[in-house]
Amino acid sequence: MHSRAKFMLVVLLLLTAGFGLTLYKHLALGFPLWPGERTQVWTIEAKIEFQARGGSAVASFALPDAPPGMVILDEDFASPNYGFTELRQNEPDSPRRALWSTREADGAQTLYYRLDVYEKTNENTDIVSKPPKLAESVEFEEPFLTAANTLIEEVEKNSGSKQTFTLELLKALNAPSPSQNVQLLLGNRPSDSYKAQLAVDLLTLAQIPARKASGLFLESGRRRQDLINFIEVHDGEKWLLFDQSTGKQGIPEHFILWQRGGQSLLDVEGGYSSRVNFSIIENTYATRNLAVQYGKEADAALVDFSIYSLPIEEQNAFKAILLVPIGAIIVVILRILVGIRTSGTFMPILIALAFIKTSLIPGLMIFLFVVSAGLLIRSYLSRLNLLLVARISAVIIVVIGLMAALSIVSQKLGFSQALTVTFFPMIILAWTIERMSILWEEEGPREVLVQGGGSLFVAVLAYLFMTNSVVEYLTFNYPELLLVNLACILLLGQYTGYRLTELRRFQPISDITVTAADKPEKSDNDVHKP
Repeated sequence: MHSRAKFMLVVLLLLTAGFGLTLYKHLALGFPLWPGERTQVWTIEAKIEFQARGGSAVASFALPDAPPGMVILDEDFASPNYGFTELRQNEPDSPRRALWSTREADGAQTLYYRLDVYEKTNENTDIVSKPPKLAESVEFEEPFLTAANTLIEEVEKNSGSKQTFTLELLKALNAPSPSQNVQLLLGNRPSDSYKAQLAVDLLTLAQIPARKASGLFLESGRRRQDLINFIEVHDGEKWLLFDQSTGKQGIPEHFILWQRGGQSLLDVEGGYSSRVNFSIIENTYATRNLAVQYGKEADAALVDFSIYSLPIEEQNAFKAILLVPIGAIIVVILRILVGIRTSGTFMPILIALAFIKTSLIPGLMIFLFVVSAGLLIRSYLSRLNLLLVARISAVIIVVIGLMAALSIVSQKLGFSQALTVTFFPMIILAWTIERMSILWEEEGPREVLVQGGGSLFVAVLAYLFMTNSVVEYLTFNYPELLLVNLACILLLGQYTGYRLTELRRFQPISDITVTAADKPEKSDNDVHKP
C-alpha cells in the first residue's frame, strides 16, 4: 500500500472513530449535542395508608421494574418505625415488591414510596420475553360460557392474528351498543378493573396468553391518582400493551407501566382499610447530568473510563486543557491556509488561554503594556553585551517585576481586572520580548508589528472560538471529537498550495498570463512589410 493510501486510511479511521463514538454517546447514552438542554423528571409519590390492629403489621407493595421507555433516576422509601426490605420472587417475570414490617402498630399508619423517573425517547419500549406458559382455562358458568364462546367465535371471524383478535375483542367490549353476549358478560355498569379482567379471561379462553397491567399517566400536579388498567398480550416474541378502554396499542406518551401480571398492588397483614394514592409533580434537570448518571448505572465504558470518573478539581482542569486543540486547529488554519505570520508557532494559544482567565479587553491591555515596557528595558540590556541565557533570565525577572507592579497599582486604584495579570505565562512573555527585540534589530519595526499583530489576531480569534459555549460543551462532553480534530490537522498538514495572503503577491504573474492569452497570435500569411 502506498504511503498516500496509508495516510488517507489513518485519517478515515480517525474520522470514523471520532464521529462513531460521538453518535453512540448521543443516541445510545442520551448525551445532548447542545448545551443547556433540559429533561422532564417526574417525581411520583405513592402514599400507603391502613389501620393497624395493634400488633405486628406487614405491608407488601408492588414496585415498577425497568418500565419500558422510562429510566428510574432515584427511589426513596419513607417508613418511620418500620423495617424495609426489597423482595423479588423466583418466578419468571416476577415484579419487585417493597416489604415494610413492624412489631407494634396501632391505629392509622402511613408509608411513602417516592420515585424519580424520566423518559428516554430512544429506548426500545418493546417488552421482549419468552412465550409464557398458557394459564389454565377460565371456568365460566352457564349461560356465561355460551356467551363467551359465541363472542370469541364472532371475533375470530374478523381477525387473523393475536393482535387483531385483541383489538376486535376490545372493540366489542367497549362498543356503544354492545351485543347481547357482551351485555350478559359485562353485567350492569362494570368497573374498569372488572372489564380488564374479563378481557384477560376471554383471551385465555381463546388460548391467547394475556395478563393485566396497570400504570400512571404522568401529569404534573395530579393528586390522589389511581392506577389505570391495561392489557398485555403475548404474540410469541414480545408482550403487546393495549388500552382496555380505547383498544389503542402501545405505551402512551408520558406513561409509566407500574405493575404487570395478576399479583396485587398492595397486601397488608395485621391491618385493614388499606388504600394507595399516587401524586405526581414535574421537575426539570440538565439532560447531560442525567445521561452521565445513566451511563454510570449502565456501566458504559465511555462514561466509566472517562473524564467524569475524575474528581471535580481535575475535571475543571481538563475543561481548559481540552480547549487547547481548538486553538491549535485555529493556528493551523490561519498559518497554513491564510498565511498569517506569528511570533512563535503556538504562542497565540497560550495568550488565548490567558485571555480566558482575564477576559479579552483587559487581557489585551495587560499584554500590550507588559510587552511594550519589556521591549524598552530589553533595549537597555542589549547595550550591556550580556550572554543569551543571562539576558533572557534578566528579562524574566523584569517581567515578574512589571506584573507585580501592575497588580499593586491596580489594587490601589480599584481596578480588579488587572490583578489577573498573573494568568499570563511569564516565560512565554519573556521569550516573546526577546524574540521581538531580535526581530527589531534584524528586520526592523515593521516586521515586529506584522508578527506581533498577527499573534494577537490569531490569539483573539482562538479566544472567541475557545469561549464559545457550544465549543466548550462539545470539547468536554465529547472528547472523542479530538480524533476528528486530529484528522483535520493531518489533512491540513498535507496542503502545499497558495496561501490567501500570497494571492496579492503573485497577482502580477497572473496579469502577465492573462495578457499573453488575450494577445492574438500571428498567422503564417502575415507578411512583415519594411
